[in-house]
Formats: sequence, C-alpha cells, structure tokens
Amino acid sequence: MTTQIRFTAPMLNTLIVGASGYTGAELATYVNRHPHMNITALTVSAQSSDAGKLISDLHPQLKGIVDLPLQPMADISAFAHNVDVVFLATAHEVSHDLAPQFLAAGCVVFDLSGAYRVNNPDFYTRYYGFTHQHPQWLEQAVYGLAEWEHGALKEAQLIAVPGCYPTAAQLALKPLIEEGLLDLTQWPVINATSGVSGAGRKAALGNSFCEVSLQPYGLFTHRHQPEIASHLGAEVVFTPHLGNFPRGILETITCRLKPGVTHGQVAACYQQAYEDKPLVRLYDTGVPALKNVVGLPFCDIGFAVQDTHLIVVATEDNLLKGAAAQAIQCMNIRFDFAETQSLI
Repeated sequence: MTTQIRFTAPMLNTLIVGASGYTGAELATYVNRHPHMNITALTVSAQSSDAGKLISDLHPQLKGIVDLPLQPMADISAFAHNVDVVFLATAHEVSHDLAPQFLAAGCVVFDLSGAYRVNNPDFYTRYYGFTHQHPQWLEQAVYGLAEWEHGALKEAQLIAVPGCYPTAAQLALKPLIEEGLLDLTQWPVINATSGVSGAGRKAALGNSFCEVSLQPYGLFTHRHQPEIASHLGAEVVFTPHLGNFPRGILETITCRLKPGVTHGQVAACYQQAYEDKPLVRLYDTGVPALKNVVGLPFCDIGFAVQDTHLIVVATEDNLLKGAAAQAIQCMNIRFDFAETQSLI
C-alpha cells in the first residue's frame, strides 16, 4: 500500500494598510474570500478619525462579511510580526517610508501608490516633489503590469502596482508598440475620463459629486503621463478628465499606424498579446463601454481603423483592474496561485 502525499498551498498572513479607503475596502473583499490568504489586521494611520471603527461601518457592503476593526498603526513592528504579505493602499509619501520597514521584516510588499513605480530617482524629484530616500528598493521594485511582467513578479519582494490611468493606457498601447505597428513620430493621444472615486474617499469640494460635471485637469502636468511614457518607451499626450460618475475609467486613444498596417494585423497583434491573459477582454467588433467593467476586474479593449488612423478604446474599473484587482492578480502570480483566484 502506498501513501499519497498531498501538497497544499500556504496560507498567507496578510496586512492591509490604509484599509479605510475605497481601494482598501476592495482589497479586504478580495483577501477575505481568497482561500490561501488570512487577514491579520486592517490598519489606518494613528491620527485617522476612522481608527477603532469597523470597516463594515464605513463600507456597509462588507457588513457580515468583513467586520474587522481599523486599527491605528503607530508601531510597525507590532503589525509586521508573522505577516507574509502587505498591501499599502496609502499615499505615496506614506508608502515611501513604510515599504522599506516591512521589507526589512521579510514581508512581500504590494504598494498601490506611486512611490516605487519608476526606477529613476529623478522622476520623483521632478514629478512628486521629493527626493527619493530608498534608491536600493527603487531599483529592485518590479512594476506590476501583470500581463507583461509575469516572470519578474514571481521573484519580486516589492511590487509597485501601476496607476489606474496607466494600466488601461499601457494595456492598449504596449502590444502595438512592441510589434512596431505605430508611427510614433505622431505621439499617441490619450483622452481618459475617470469617476470621482479616483480622487479617494476624503471629502473635498473639487471631487464633490454635486460639483463635478466633466472637466479636464492636469494638462501637460499630470504625473501619470511620465509613468506611461517611461514604461512604454514612447512619448504620449495624456489628458485626464473627471466625470460625474462614481467609478470606472474609459480611455480613447488616437494613434497613427505605419503605412500598410491593416485592421487584421492590429487584431492579430492584440490576440497574440492577450489570448492567454484572462483579465483582458478583446472586442472583435465595436468598442467597450464603461458599464461593461464596473465592479469587475477586467480591462476591455476595442479599436477601429481608417487608413493610417487607429482609435483604441480601453476601459476598466479604476478601483479594481486599476488598483485592488491588479494587486491581487500580481499577488496570485507571485505566489503561484491561479491568476484569477478570488477575482472571478
């Protein structure tokens, strides 16, 4: 008689920092239902007015599902002990300081801020207004554009989850640039519109639902433009807009194809890039709408060609594929779980 040995995946003790925000709530939802993850704590800053409240009091959709308190985090060592995975749903200056401390404790860190997205210290001086103090970790950070960094993610200790706008833009443009189909002497023009949840949960007049109509902002100055350009290796014109709806991003991207490139070649390019990528959905005809992705972890891509002109439409939920879902997707890849575990 032979004994059959069964190997089981590890249970990862998981900490979510900045759990009171919209993205933090989405992370808590995904982690709670992940069969290989256990929430050890949900934390907020020691000064937060949300400290001590249940996350389900702030986000009622979690009532009876995740009724955990939001603990004030003053002493990091008290929370890093016996934790395998840390999600930082925090502002870039907070992540900049916290990530190295959790990394030193042996945690695998998934940072959803911009603090480690570009491996160039000058980027932070110019676009974030501070001098990066951790160049060694900046150099080691892996950019978590999940569909394109699968191999690097498997060995990463620090994963910088891309911005919401850059995720959709890069998923739309990267296959075309990699295959050399675009005439990049005409910069791709990205017109992107996001719901007000992209501005965060903290109340402000500028993102009040009653004050927002539809308006562009950050013209030629938005820090997501250099993030997109840096990782694409190509210049782009990027104009973000704030729309009067809660969540989701839709980007309409205008490009010029090289002479002779056909609709069929563009379709084949996308198919080759994403045929085995479960969270990118391609449209054979027509283009996606925002409603197709809200509440779902997908990025949907469609396009149209006329002569040498190409218009690509990409849409995603900014809180999911643009933040929490992509972080979980990266985590699944990192620990060799099914890529869509707990997402679908």
